[in-house]
Amino acid sequence: MNTEHSDELHYFWWLALACVSGGVLYLLSPILTPFLLAAVIAYICNPMVTRMAGRNISRTAGTILVMLLLLGMFAALILIMVPLFEEEARRMLNKMPVYLEVLRTNVIPWLEARFNISLQPDMNVLKQAISEHWQSAGGVAAKVLPSLTSGGMAIVEFLVNMLLVPVVLFYLLRDWDMLIKLIDEMIPRYWHKQISLLARETDQILAEFLRGQLSVIVLMSICYITGLWLAGLEFALPIGLVAGILVFVPYLGMIVGLTLATLAAVMQFQDWSGLIPVWIVFGSGQLLEGMLFTPWLVGDRIGLHPVMVIFALMAFGQLFGFFGILLALPVSAVLLVWLRHLHQHYLVSNFYNS
Repeated sequence: MNTEHSDELHYFWWLALACVSGGVLYLLSPILTPFLLAAVIAYICNPMVTRMAGRNISRTAGTILVMLLLLGMFAALILIMVPLFEEEARRMLNKMPVYLEVLRTNVIPWLEARFNISLQPDMNVLKQAISEHWQSAGGVAAKVLPSLTSGGMAIVEFLVNMLLVPVVLFYLLRDWDMLIKLIDEMIPRYWHKQISLLARETDQILAEFLRGQLSVIVLMSICYITGLWLAGLEFALPIGLVAGILVFVPYLGMIVGLTLATLAAVMQFQDWSGLIPVWIVFGSGQLLEGMLFTPWLVGDRIGLHPVMVIFALMAFGQLFGFFGILLALPVSAVLLVWLRHLHQHYLVSNFYNS
């Protein structure tokens, strides 16, 4: 009986530890973003550094090589997106007179007839104003930015966090084994076996999640590229590739891809009929991702029912915003592992059997 009461006391200690940890995380949440992001990237990249260490490459050198690889991938993504934006902006400026003419001949008469108002703008003055303000946008920004004190501080804070991420990432990757060993030594021996089991299952479920998410990225990239190519869009390859890669952040890939594809379609096609196939591609892609690919390839791998996948995305998004959506599935998978063990202990506890 004393042993059973001792086990239940340990469960209370677990509960107290979870509450204290949750409170600390809540208090430190404003500064945790770069550390959390660096930890996630380090967890993903650590196997690569470990394999290099197994081939007599020091962890410091391996960490530098992996970070250079990440930098190269990020640079490649920028090199794909920046020319795309430049090309779309150039086409938009070249077709601006046509759009203004459509505004004068179609949109303004419709607004006047619909709302019984009089709109007679001088199109020449408007064209000149747009041209002048576009060319002087840098000067306007230089005058406006110093006055945006709160927004300026937010931008500075964001930049500092982004600069902090690679620094934290370097030390986490280099010292990963030492940090894991240190954490292992701090665990009380009474809890060591159970915590080690939880850690192994958590690591396994997160690895399955990453493999499933990679499969979703590949399939969605193929779907977007193929669909936009069939729709006749000139920039099907870069837009589909960007939209597919950004699928790992729920809804971001669809939003960015749809925005870029719509701009490209407006520049390329002469009427609304060219936009409809593009919108159908992204609507169908969102349905395939949310209802088929993510629930089956990610949900099945991590043991979450498709309905729970959808609920987790909505619940975490409601509670924690954008980062909640980003971390919804891996956190839900980890919680599922812990709840499974908690349920097993609950079934053999005195509280359940009394």
